[in-house]
Amino acid sequence: MPTTTIPTETDLVHLTAGGVSLVLDCRDHALPAVVHWGAALGSLSDAELTALADADVAPVANNEADVPVRLALLPEPHRGWTGRPGLSGHRDGRDWSPAFTVTALDVDAHRLVADAEDTVAGLAVRVTVEVLGSGLVRARAAVTNTAEGVYTVDDLTVALPVPSRAREVLDFAGRWGKERTPQRRELVVGTHERDSRKGRTGSDAATVLTVGEPGFGFARGEVWGVHTAWSGNHRHYAERLATGRQVAGGGELLLPGEVRLDTGATYEGPWVYAAWGNGLDDQARRFHGWLRSRPQHPATPRPVTINVWEAVYFDHDLARLTDLAERAARLGVERYVLDDGWFRGRRDDHAGLGDWYVDEDVWPDGLGPIVDRVRALGMEFGLWFEPEMVNEDSDLARAHPEWIMQADGRLPVRSRDQQVLNLAIPEAYDHVLERMTAIIGEYAIEYVKWDHNRDLVEAGHPGGGAAVHEQTLATYRLMATLKERFPSLEIESCSSGGARVDLAVLEHTDRVWVSDDIDPFERQQMHRWTQQLLPPELLGAHVASGVNHTTGRFHDVSFRAGTALIGHFGIEWDLAQATADEERTLASWITLHKEWRALLHGGLLVRVDEVDPTRLVYGVVAEDRRQAAFFVASTGRSEVSGVGRVVFRDLDPDTRYRVDPVVVGEGHDVRPPAWWSGDRVFTGRVLEQVGLQPPLVPADWVVPFRVTAVGSEG
Repeated sequence: MPTTTIPTETDLVHLTAGGVSLVLDCRDHALPAVVHWGAALGSLSDAELTALADADVAPVANNEADVPVRLALLPEPHRGWTGRPGLSGHRDGRDWSPAFTVTALDVDAHRLVADAEDTVAGLAVRVTVEVLGSGLVRARAAVTNTAEGVYTVDDLTVALPVPSRAREVLDFAGRWGKERTPQRRELVVGTHERDSRKGRTGSDAATVLTVGEPGFGFARGEVWGVHTAWSGNHRHYAERLATGRQVAGGGELLLPGEVRLDTGATYEGPWVYAAWGNGLDDQARRFHGWLRSRPQHPATPRPVTINVWEAVYFDHDLARLTDLAERAARLGVERYVLDDGWFRGRRDDHAGLGDWYVDEDVWPDGLGPIVDRVRALGMEFGLWFEPEMVNEDSDLARAHPEWIMQADGRLPVRSRDQQVLNLAIPEAYDHVLERMTAIIGEYAIEYVKWDHNRDLVEAGHPGGGAAVHEQTLATYRLMATLKERFPSLEIESCSSGGARVDLAVLEHTDRVWVSDDIDPFERQQMHRWTQQLLPPELLGAHVASGVNHTTGRFHDVSFRAGTALIGHFGIEWDLAQATADEERTLASWITLHKEWRALLHGGLLVRVDEVDPTRLVYGVVAEDRRQAAFFVASTGRSEVSGVGRVVFRDLDPDTRYRVDPVVVGEGHDVRPPAWWSGDRVFTGRVLEQVGLQPPLVPADWVVPFRVTAVGSEG
């Protein structure tokens, strides 16, 4: 149980879990400062903690403050910190540099809460930090106005120190259809700052901003990374000062005047998650382990899904959609999702958005006929919504133009011919909640694809201030309320594809749509890097059409299906256009996915560091190391005919494993190596340290391998 104490001059706290230690210095009534964040330190006595904390204090250099600079989780300028401050704000120009004194500490084995105040500035703060079971650290801060007069919060940021040996930054860029594109740079003196002002997480979001030892990879090099869990405007940053001190941190990015605290009011910033690891896979597993430990994490096998969007677009026809359902059911599909176009006036994307009534012209008998047929075929039924958006050409916008977000009485520029519905307006929120409740309830909808197809530009209250903060909270509240009303409902976070992928929206949703681009060549990269934050079972990964609708490339069904296998598997293809051979091949991939589903969605992610950019090796290893699934993907033509052995990492080194290649379909130009015809048994040490020659395969191909401990069932 937490223990409340009054701080003393000797307060040092050691929190540890999941192979990670976090040592906090709370001495002298000061806000908690991180002494160590990284590998577990074992049991430490009070004397050893004191020695460790004292050893962290650097000598004072020439022309610096006369006392050592102290960096708290909420960095404080009054203690000599010249980097980004933790709290920026003012009371009509005053109280802009508070000096906090800790008044109480609540501590247990994995969590610390520090309450502090500045009676002169009339402010109180609470800093919370905890080490979760996987070794993931999270921290947040809250500020309360305790004096008369409004206090304006401009910024509330938490930061953790990063060792000086970590000098390389990795984060992600991207755009629509090409999310989570990795980018690296040296951490130099100054600030590497990644701001999102899109009102949503963004296709170009940093996602996880990592600082590590130069040359770090999936299996080597210490890394320290942060993720800001917020679906609105937000910030990630890494900073190196002239003193050599380095930090990584984040928080919500507040627009002017968004948070103005009356007396007694509190603003709490989002959780900032911090993941240390020995290599990027170790770091990723900390995120995955925590997500899987949550009570709301999907507990049932992720159903193989078909979404009809790229099959029919807005051309909703009962006979065609029924035929698609029957074809899908024969292949083993378990969930059917009707996408955009089912509601009033929605024959294209220029009109109807916001009018959440079944279109009587297209569906004269309602959705009942397709819902009933889908369920009779043994599949769940899902439906598309875009609750936060509205077309100007809609009954809703004509009736309530004042519900549209805008600044200074003018509408923002259109995007996809739509505007944003201000859910912070109670009447607008209640209207959307009532309409979604009515549709979900009438048809017992089991799954909602929740889309969000534009950035929030000039997102404000009509005639008032900025409203992204309130809109984000209202969206979370809407999702949470629907889940309360329909406890078995699952929600997918889709936002022009992968533009709302963060740990805050995952508190309310059950998977994300990685990208609107399902070209398997592009998805190989996007899956690889989205998994830095999320485990495979949360990634919507679908089999595309033969000729991709986004890129125009053609790929064989086996490359499309093999790429999708490791995620939440699904189909986004007009099956009426598939040949009999393609249907048989796709059915085989679905069977393989179901056979491996528990392993793929519960094991430890492995991504192998490769020198040749035309080959990717990745997989999943069971927690007990008794079985694994690995994939060797060819994504191009190398300048050499053979690019060398592949290694399978993180197996038990002394266990003997049988390695079985899985070739799905017929007529492939796959040239096997000699070992395929042998007994194919190797120790885990050999598989990791020496490796195996892969088959020769054409470009754009995936070969799965089943790895089973000898003597175990597989």
